[in-house]
Amino acid sequence: MSGPRVTVVGGGLSGIAAALSCADGGAEVTLVEVRPRLGGAAYSFERDGMLLDNGQHVFLRCCTAYRALLDRLGTASATTLQSRLSIPVIAPGGRVERLGRSSLPAPLHLAGALARYGHLSVRERVGAARTALELSHLDLDDERLDDETFGAWLAQRRQSPAAVESLWNLIALPTLNIDAGEASLAMAAFVFQTGLLNEASAGDIGYARLPLSAIHGEPSAQALQSAGVDIRTGWRAERVEATPSGEFAVTGADETLGSDAVIVALPHTRTAGLVPDGALEDPSWLERLGASPIVNLHVVYDRRVMEFDLAAGVRSPVQWIFDRTRESGLIDGQHVAVSLSGADREAAMSRDELRDRFLPALGELLPRAREARVERFEVVREHAATFRSAPGVGRLRPGSRTRIDGLTIAGAWTATGWPATMEGAVRSGLTAAREALASQGATALAGVAA
Repeated sequence: MSGPRVTVVGGGLSGIAAALSCADGGAEVTLVEVRPRLGGAAYSFERDGMLLDNGQHVFLRCCTAYRALLDRLGTASATTLQSRLSIPVIAPGGRVERLGRSSLPAPLHLAGALARYGHLSVRERVGAARTALELSHLDLDDERLDDETFGAWLAQRRQSPAAVESLWNLIALPTLNIDAGEASLAMAAFVFQTGLLNEASAGDIGYARLPLSAIHGEPSAQALQSAGVDIRTGWRAERVEATPSGEFAVTGADETLGSDAVIVALPHTRTAGLVPDGALEDPSWLERLGASPIVNLHVVYDRRVMEFDLAAGVRSPVQWIFDRTRESGLIDGQHVAVSLSGADREAAMSRDELRDRFLPALGELLPRAREARVERFEVVREHAATFRSAPGVGRLRPGSRTRIDGLTIAGAWTATGWPATMEGAVRSGLTAAREALASQGATALAGVAA
């Protein structure tokens, strides 16, 4: 007897994880994706002969579901994972301090680096250590944490603006895609506890050594095909309907797919308009999740200007900098990518305005850039990169199950407990697959959809 028929709508990381897990559970899986490629928001594209990633996606050692997916795709070896967390932090004038961990157990693993962190005064370092210890003891199950901003909580503990900018926001801003002053305390507490404070090695940083499409796109297609998944790219789902017979119909422009279960793995901005009426407890919640933009600047210099693979900037509009020379296929010079999270202001700026603001700022952080010639300056904008991790967001994120048995939803915006990251996306796909298979009396393989 054949397994249940499952249609997965969306070929991002959540859809890929869901489709693989369902196939492993014995389902007949069809995955539809409107784009001509897989990978969702983590992809690469060519612009005037140069290969660019749409964003500088990193992961941490604690991102176990995402790392397991890379193993499944056979691309883990094309990424780098730090053996020990180390972040060069650069201030104007080129002064470099490092934040990293020692071999001591948590929470002592960060004590030495914090004690030596010269971008803060001695008094600020002591206060930051005390605040980190208090942060590590917050109860993540306390729903009241989602009613307060991380910035207000830090201010109550007398964290100075310098400490917020040069320490707390270095982590909060890129992981939550929103400034600490606006971020949910619950979300921030999860990030710091899970990524830095509870386990010494959890925050070691990983990143791709190949373009993102080479990490996620074609390898995903190969893995899905090997698992027996029917992949249909360029296929736009217009509506999901529950039929009187208890089955589902996924309607596209020229075709309707019938299935026993459906997993909708799309951005929250599309999901409410696709699923049947009554499937969601309150569709307005998805709209209220909002959006937060990310802007990436790609600067090609005629010579090397930075010695680090990645670095963070302080007292500067520059947030994080990545050396992407090899990944973009550049032979001469250096390709530097600047990632700007929570970029509401920058998303509204013109290319010339961004160039005028950020090239001098890069020169302040990287002295060699002042003498280098800029050969290319490219801007990539993701206006709705993630949901907005503001207070109250925890109550708005829906679980995987809908009110219609057999219809589940996935995406980093669902109630994974994680922020809008690649890890959250993969976890959501695994959860949705488990629920979809359970609705058909099937189970996913142990260790795959856990």
